[in-house]
Amino acid sequence: MISNIPDYRVALDGADMTGTLQQQVSLNGRIRARLVSLSISEKRGEAADQLDIVLDDSGGRLALPKTGAILHVQLGWKQGTNVVVGLVDKGSFKVDEVAHAGPPDLVTIRARSADFTSDLKTRREKGWHGTTLGAIVDEIAKRHSLKPSCAPALAAIEVKTKAQSRESDIAFLRRLGRELDAIATIKRGRLILSPIGKGTTPAGRALPTLTINRRDGDAHSFSRQKREDVPGVSATWHDRKEGKRKTFTAGNTDGAKKLSRVYGTEGDASAAASAAHSRSQREPVSLDLNLALGRPDVSPEQKTTVVGYKAEIDAVDWIVSEVSHSLGDRGYITKLKLETA
Repeated sequence: MISNIPDYRVALDGADMTGTLQQQVSLNGRIRARLVSLSISEKRGEAADQLDIVLDDSGGRLALPKTGAILHVQLGWKQGTNVVVGLVDKGSFKVDEVAHAGPPDLVTIRARSADFTSDLKTRREKGWHGTTLGAIVDEIAKRHSLKPSCAPALAAIEVKTKAQSRESDIAFLRRLGRELDAIATIKRGRLILSPIGKGTTPAGRALPTLTINRRDGDAHSFSRQKREDVPGVSATWHDRKEGKRKTFTAGNTDGAKKLSRVYGTEGDASAAASAAHSRSQREPVSLDLNLALGRPDVSPEQKTTVVGYKAEIDAVDWIVSEVSHSLGDRGYITKLKLETA
């Protein structure tokens, strides 16, 4: 059996600093690598991906990185059994917190997805008329020097009139996404609008399905809760021609839950009601997995099959909602949060 040895590459503003992180230092007579820990949290939706690095500064030789510097990270395995050898690109992160404390002297670096610029959070006033969702994504992406990635199923949706009232561009897109049961986020230079739980890329191509077999050393936590009975969801819209309010219902009208907002068009009302009804039909089950051998290839929105748990758990169509990678004294492990697809 080949020993499992994790591998990584870290660059700071384009300069490879892996050698520095792999230097041997002495702490209380014990030899260890300068890199104490490296962790990455990848989430779908509104939260930015986060990178945390802790370094041993014994001897005081480390230079503190500047806030705003860009860290680029790759994770994987150098060798091992039951692992795929090689590195996987985990993207770029902008440093926004640096701390130094001791003894023992430690440098802690926190960075978040480099794509979330401050300008994206600037509030704007704009009216959108006679356009499509894809065109809105294109315009906002161009304004922030990003590549637009709007799922084909969403791009053609007509937008007769939408008000962006003191909302940032990203907040505006996220509001549109919630109305359509979709995610608006930014990943690796792309402004993405994609349906939730479809297991596809923004271009509509299927992400590879994961298969996770239960092994010794892995841990899991499964939870199932009673689902709220929502037979239907109603949304009200204002018909300007007739000068009165009308209602669209997704699902059954009897006992339907009513959305509080009044929408400007029938299309907006139907999209919001359908999205809310779709969310209500997802069974509130969750599965947390702690994988003893890290999986750098896993990313949010991948459909997942699990094998070797209870039959009721194996039978669920799972999708990854959050991934956390941790590399340190315990080796390289991955934690997954799964929910029903």
